[in-house]
Amino acid sequence: MGAGVGQARGARTRGQGQGLRPMSEINVTPFVDVMLVLLIIFMVAAPLLTVGVAVELPETNAPPLPNAQEEPLTVTVDAGGGFSIQNQPVPVAELLPKLAAIRAAREDDTIYLRADAGIDYGRVSWLIAELNRAGFLKITFVHDQPAGGLPEGEDAG
Repeated sequence: MGAGVGQARGARTRGQGQGLRPMSEINVTPFVDVMLVLLIIFMVAAPLLTVGVAVELPETNAPPLPNAQEEPLTVTVDAGGGFSIQNQPVPVAELLPKLAAIRAAREDDTIYLRADAGIDYGRVSWLIAELNRAGFLKITFVHDQPAGGLPEGEDAG
C-alpha cells in the first residue's frame, strides 16, 4: 500500500475520520479590544452621569445665604502715615465712620491690615484700636516673606 505523494506517514487530515485536534490556547486579543472600547466609553460617559436631578424649586421670600466669597477688605498705612481703604486714600477724620459703615454692610468681620515696615508702631496700634471700635474683630496682618528667614540684624533667640 502506497502512500500518496504529498502525505507523510502518520499525518492526519480532515478526511480520515478523527479531524484536527482542538486548540488548547485562548486568544485574548478580541477580549482586550472589547475591554479597551468599554473603558473608553465609560471614561467619556462618567462625567455626564454626575449631573444632578432636574427639579423645579419652589419660590420663597427667604433671604439668600451670606456670600462666603466677599471681596477681602484691606486697610493700608503707607510710609507717610496716611490711610487707605482698599485703594482709596481716606483722611484720618473719616476713617472710623467709613469703617463702621463698611462693617455694617458686610457679613464677614475680617479685615486685612497692610502697614509699611518703617511706620511707627504706635500708629499701627492706634489703627488696630480703631478697627476694633468699628466692629472688625478679625484682623489679619499682611506681610512679605523674607527670602532668608529673619530680617538682617535680628536673632531668632
